[in-house]
Amino acid sequence: MPPGPVTGIALKLMSVLFFIAMSSLVKAVAPHVPPGETVFFRSLFALPVILAWLALRRELRVGLKVQNPMGHVWRGVAGTTAMGLTFSGLALLPLPEVTALGYTAPLLVVIFAAMFLGEEVRAFRLSAVSLGLIGVLIVLWPRLGGVSGDNPTEALGALVVVMGATFAALAQVFIRKMVATERTSAIVFWFTITSAGLSLISLPFGWVMPGPREAILLVSCGVLGGLGQIFLTSSYRFADASIVAPFDYASMLFALAIGYWFFDEVPTLWMLGGAGLIIFAGVMIIWREHRLGLERRRARKAVTPQG
Repeated sequence: MPPGPVTGIALKLMSVLFFIAMSSLVKAVAPHVPPGETVFFRSLFALPVILAWLALRRELRVGLKVQNPMGHVWRGVAGTTAMGLTFSGLALLPLPEVTALGYTAPLLVVIFAAMFLGEEVRAFRLSAVSLGLIGVLIVLWPRLGGVSGDNPTEALGALVVVMGATFAALAQVFIRKMVATERTSAIVFWFTITSAGLSLISLPFGWVMPGPREAILLVSCGVLGGLGQIFLTSSYRFADASIVAPFDYASMLFALAIGYWFFDEVPTLWMLGGAGLIIFAGVMIIWREHRLGLERRRARKAVTPQG
């Protein structure tokens, strides 16, 4: 494989590791710190990292200009809501399970892109999405009372995480529309600003003064989140999305290891089976997108200059 794609894959894996490490820190502070406050710290302390990155790329001046302000607002609302719901779920469910249910987002992107962007979705992708949603139901089934050991708190956590994935999918749809007019650097920067501001709405609902341990972990969440975003964005400069996207699912391996060693979380067969089905469906969708991209490029090359 050429050096470019290898670099892209390495950067993508680093971004996945940073994001899972961030999630583990969020889970560690969740018993003591409200999710809205965690969103604020995660956003605020990611900002210096992102600004330094933009300065190194000499995009600080031009990269922050916007052409579609309301697009950034709607993306910010959807993304911040997704983050807050996911952080809430981390307090209620094991890390690998939250990770598996988070994979619902790319499945829903296919549906929302057809609904809101008019993208054509054919039988293959619809079949893959259906298969993935069956996997989601398998993960959810024990939490919703499908087997013995019904726990209302865990059921709430499962529903909260799925709602978070739904809003994450909506945020991705907004981004798909925004990239036609907005720079990636502007999307990243203004989301960080928006999420920090919106998180303050939760201030009256029980923010706490973090102790030294919690403060260090919260600041680290922001730094890791900022680094993860930079590595993620940089990975697409070296390789096509179809090459690096499947490595998102490496997050399950990291989540299983971190959950077991740091939180004593042992995955259930239901979770592993459902997660495997979701991952398989996601890879099918990525493969299909790659094939369609190749076909479109061949079609453009076949068109004569006269059209």
